[in-house]
Amino acid sequence: MVKICCIGAGYVGGPTMAVIAANCPEMTVAVVDISASRINAWNSEQLPIYEPGLDNVVKDCRDKNLFFSTDVEKHVADADIVFVSVNTPTKTRGLGAGKAADLRYWESAARLIAEVSTKNKIVVEKSTVPVKTAEAIEKILMSQNDKGISFQILSNPEFLAEGTAVNDLYNPDRVLIGGRDTPEGQKAIQVLKDIYAHWVPADRIICTNLWSAELSKLVANAFLAQKISSVNAVSALCEATGADVTQVSHAVGMDTRIGKKFLNASVGFGGSCFQKDLLNLVYIYECNGLQEGANYWKQVIKLNDYQKSRFVNRVVSLMFNTVAEKKIAILGFAFKKDTSDTRETPAIYVCSGLLRDNAQLSVYDPRVPESQILKDLSTDRFDWEHPAHPQPLIPFDAEQVTVVNDPYEATKDAHGICILTEWDQFKTLDYQKIYDHMKKPAFIFDGRNIVDVAKLRSIGFIVYSIGKPLHPWLTDVPSAAW
Repeated sequence: MVKICCIGAGYVGGPTMAVIAANCPEMTVAVVDISASRINAWNSEQLPIYEPGLDNVVKDCRDKNLFFSTDVEKHVADADIVFVSVNTPTKTRGLGAGKAADLRYWESAARLIAEVSTKNKIVVEKSTVPVKTAEAIEKILMSQNDKGISFQILSNPEFLAEGTAVNDLYNPDRVLIGGRDTPEGQKAIQVLKDIYAHWVPADRIICTNLWSAELSKLVANAFLAQKISSVNAVSALCEATGADVTQVSHAVGMDTRIGKKFLNASVGFGGSCFQKDLLNLVYIYECNGLQEGANYWKQVIKLNDYQKSRFVNRVVSLMFNTVAEKKIAILGFAFKKDTSDTRETPAIYVCSGLLRDNAQLSVYDPRVPESQILKDLSTDRFDWEHPAHPQPLIPFDAEQVTVVNDPYEATKDAHGICILTEWDQFKTLDYQKIYDHMKKPAFIFDGRNIVDVAKLRSIGFIVYSIGKPLHPWLTDVPSAAW
């Protein structure tokens, strides 16, 4: 029986191993983590992350051939294949701060594997890592290898989108496996390929060398982020000219060379991957003396920052140049719908900007707990351009932010509403009821372009929707606070 172990029980490790266990019942899969609270959550009725369909997959396999444990050393020692899915955040200090990936957790995992292993192993990079990381991991494994053990390193990057992760795992566009072009390396590739072949068609399993696999993940996320920043840049021009960004993106997306996906203008992209991977890619370019390429990808991040700042400026300027002591309802805090993940969510930036102007925020999100929202709003923000000087804590009183469990409670007596996550329920709210219980004039700032603008304006709302023709009320108002 093949034994698989995954180090790291996060957004990638947990779902990926659950789907492998579901499709490979003859294999034993263990997910290990040093965090007892996280492992306890995976073993409970309330999983630590929300993904549509994940509960059923985990509960069907758990304690059969899928196990969650804090006994890291035991399961790593027993495993034939070890996936490493640990966090690789952007460095905030030292060489490469602000851009390079912090690989301390990866290095710790590699040293642990070398220390406890007593038999040959395939070690699989599942985390997003810089090019040549596999080479560094090989050196660590072999430098501590006095037992004659063979370690084969594979790169198997994940291409999951939060909110659709389970479907992405069951029906992937591709599975990428990179390994050494040696007999041993090719044999290891085949072992992992055979696992995925239980449910993935053979023509969707791509095999490359290690370096191509590692780089492909960074480039894929850079291309997706670039697409979002491109349409967001266009949204500003649409507002200035009277064009409708939805119509423009639809016309552009009909070109099959461009495609329709990732062309929805919004308040900006978030999540754990796009900015981190872009910064990592920028650092790799710079390390190789390719500054022009680095500057190109850096601009994608700058445009994303600009879009978030532009949204805050619109809110403040349109509400008579101040939101001080005004109640603003925040609908949605997760970085996208169908997930509870708040990492790099634009909502943090927007809320921070409003709090600095002394707004009173009432936040509602159907999946993000109050503790996470308050933690995100009271934590130093990482400044990627100036990593040695993180943005300071937002000096807001506890009374400035309330987190509620009902969107109607969030909007009651509010002066304005900011829609920051595209949850489906926000499309079908009773906006007449909401309008009746708001201060007048009642503003809606749609950061996701999900509401029926014409309908809301007919009710009486003053609506700002990103990249859409401006409400007559707004045409003479500066786009930034004056």
